[in-house]
Order: sequence, then structure tokens, then C-alpha cells
Amino acid sequence: MTLADLLFAPTYEIAPDEVVVHVGEQAVTHRELIERAERVRDELVEAGVEPGMPVAVMLGNDAETIATLFGVWAAGAVYVPLNPRASDDEIARLLTLVPPALILESQDPGIRGGESPKRGVGIGVGVGFGEVARYDADVALVQMTSGTTGPPKPVLLTHSGVLALLDGVLHKVRGSGPAKRASTPNLIPVSLSLWAGIYNVCFALRVGAPIVLMERFEPAEFAALVARHSVRSVVLPPAALAMLCDDNDITSLEPLAWVRSITAPLSPFLVRRFHERFGIGVLNCYGQTELGGEIVGWNAADWREWSATKLGAVGRPHDGVEVRAEDDGELVVRTPVLKARSTDGIDLTDRMTANGWFRTGDIGSVDDDGFVWIEGRVSDQINRGGMKITPAEVEEVLATAPGVREVAVVGVPDERLGEVPVAFVVPVDPSTPPDPAALEAHCRAHLGPWKVPVRFETIATLPRNEVGKVLKHELAESPGDR
Repeated sequence: MTLADLLFAPTYEIAPDEVVVHVGEQAVTHRELIERAERVRDELVEAGVEPGMPVAVMLGNDAETIATLFGVWAAGAVYVPLNPRASDDEIARLLTLVPPALILESQDPGIRGGESPKRGVGIGVGVGFGEVARYDADVALVQMTSGTTGPPKPVLLTHSGVLALLDGVLHKVRGSGPAKRASTPNLIPVSLSLWAGIYNVCFALRVGAPIVLMERFEPAEFAALVARHSVRSVVLPPAALAMLCDDNDITSLEPLAWVRSITAPLSPFLVRRFHERFGIGVLNCYGQTELGGEIVGWNAADWREWSATKLGAVGRPHDGVEVRAEDDGELVVRTPVLKARSTDGIDLTDRMTANGWFRTGDIGSVDDDGFVWIEGRVSDQINRGGMKITPAEVEEVLATAPGVREVAVVGVPDERLGEVPVAFVVPVDPSTPPDPAALEAHCRAHLGPWKVPVRFETIATLPRNEVGKVLKHELAESPGDR
């Protein structure tokens, strides 16, 4: 089985005239989506694309993108999603790392924010970024990492690996009961240029759920779509949860009962705020692009039993996934189909231990009930004169200080101590930002003195990537200019 079979040979019987994709007022049937995907497949083959060749795709959030995804897979090619919001230089760098046979791009200039959609890179087999890359038959997609700690890196995701992870998540969500076709649509509020969007398209088809696409997340439209399509569960990044909480015009999200948080670290304070505001359970989860997606998470049963005491945990491992903490606190994982490979000369296999464990780069722990707790990134740790500081711990304390909406803590160079922590604070009210002396006193009341930031800087917003992760390397590069 390949991921193409999710559309062409679905697990659950889908009638040809059944609507499988909703985009605004547009409704696309299963027959229509298959026909569009077959047309893409045939055009790729006619253009000279061979199995194993990468096809770069930069399209909007619509049914044509989904058809293109499955058309590429049906041709045996490798899908390479590109973000339409990326700069020309970023696009060129990524295409140099993964030289494609073909570039498929929207003719709508609005997809690129009014810029020329062609950008002068050309479209056709052998587009001039180097010798066309080739991959084995199991490689489905080349996805870029999120780039929170440096430039994005390409990672190979396989058909077998993604299918195995999908089924692991499904078993966690459904429990041991009989497998049933999903009864409500899967609303996807993130870009299909991101793995989170593609993954949830695959997830929807795996459970036989219609897909509802949003061009971009907007709270009022999200609430309207939830009501119109009777959506009971959805995936949302933490930034979207915060936007919904902040929108006073949204008083209800009925019939939504569950939100699965994705793509970025989730604060327990935001979980409480969202749950208290809307009465909706928030199921945290954990995964990495390098691992193919989600490998740890909560389900509804966990929420009912443990939400009062383990709200900060990311959940428990899915079927077939093992997680443990090494002596230095780094979490390592092992899955049945783990393949860590890269295409840009940075071989991710150096993150594999001799006995098959993958080093995640995250610091954390696993408690006696099997819940995984993330404390931060190994690369984020601040070494202040030999004393280690985990920024997430300091951020959690500062998040409880009066007047603080968001905060990020990063290490900056210091001649005497090597590194010292600096806090970047987004105030609730920009006209009256929190007093740095009060923030320092708040930290000293809850933290060891070496963990207290040496400086508190007020900024309007935290720099984030497309999925809401804070780009701490940007904060660290020029803290004095903010």
C-alpha cells in the first residue's frame, strides 16, 4: 500500500458522488477528485517525470492541491511542498537542496501575495537547480524541518512510515473498539504547504472523513465552519487557540468537543484558558518532521482521567513507539519504521544510537504512568557559568506574571559567564507594559537566582514561523535592537 491508495483505494467505501472536499462554497466529489488526480498523474508522466523523481509544488489551500498531491504519488514521484509565502531566495535554496524534475505553481498571483507566480525559475523537466534527485520507491515526500533553530533542512518521509504512524494515532484516538468510518468532517485550518496540513489530509482519507479546507486561519470563519459542518474534533496550533480566546465576538464553538493541538509547544496556561472559555477538551501531542509526524499524544480517556494532574504533559506514546530519557535528560525514541535520512549532506542518521534509538534533541522525562513531559530543546539550554537553565521553565513562571501575554527566554553571549538569559515579553496592554523590576521579583520568588533573566525586553510580537513556533534564533541574533 502507498499513500496514493488513501484516495484511489480507500479503507472505507466512498460513493462516487459523495463530497470529499469542501472549500468555501465549492464541493468536490470523490469521482471529481480522482479524475483531477489522474489528470495530474498523466500530465506528469507525459512531461517525462519518472518514478522516484521529486516534483516541487507551490499551490494554495484548495482541492486542486489535494488532487496534485495524490497525482504525484500515483505517478510514483516524490512530493516536495513549497510555501507560497516564502521568499524567492528561500525557494531557490530549497530547490537547490532537492533538485526537482518539475515545478508546479499556481497561475493565480494572489497565491504569492500579488507577486509574479513564476519568479523566473522555469517549469519543466530538469529546471536548472542541479541534477534531478532520485529516491527509492518508498519515499513519498521531502518535507522541510520547521527552521526554529536555524535554516530548514529536508527530511525524507516514506509511504510505509506515514501509514504506520497514522494507524498508531488512530488506535490511540479510538482505543480498542471496532474501527468505524468517521462521522464528521475533518476541518484543516493550516496550509497544505506544511506537513501538518498534508498529514491531516491523509488522516481524513484514512478514516473516511470529508475534508473542509480553510485558505488561512481566521477565528470568525473557523467558528462558522465548525457550526456549518457540525465539526466535533479538530486540529489547531497553539497560536490559533490563543486567537480564538482573544476574540470577544466568538462566544461559542459548538458542537466542537475536542481540539488536538499540533505543530508547536502548548502551554498548560493556554489549555486552561481555552477549556474555561469554551468547555472544550484540548489534547496535546508530540512529534517531529524527522519522525514522520505525531508519535505521542492524549486521547479523550486520558483527558477525563488525567487532565487535572498532568495538563503539561504531551501525552503517552502511540502503539509501537518507545520513549525514554537518557542520563543527560535528552529524550530518545524508537519506532518500528523509523528512518532518519536527509538530502542536503546533513545525514540525520548520526542522531541514531547503536541500538536504534533516535535522539530527539528535546529534554524531558517519562513518568510512572507513561506520560511524556517536554522541558525544552537541548539546543535552547543556557549554560550560565556552568549552571544549566531550561528556558521553558523560566517562560512558564513569567507567563503567570501580571500583564504578560507571551514570553520567550533565550541565551545571549556574556564575556564573563558564557551565556545569560534574556526575556522577551509581549504585554497584555502595550500602553502599560510590565515593570522589569516587578518581573525580576516575580522570577526570584519562584526560581533559583541563576535562572532569573538579566534583562526583560518588551516587544510587540514574538517572531514565529508558519505553524506558530517561536523563532528564538531571531531573538538571540540582535536582542539589543528590539
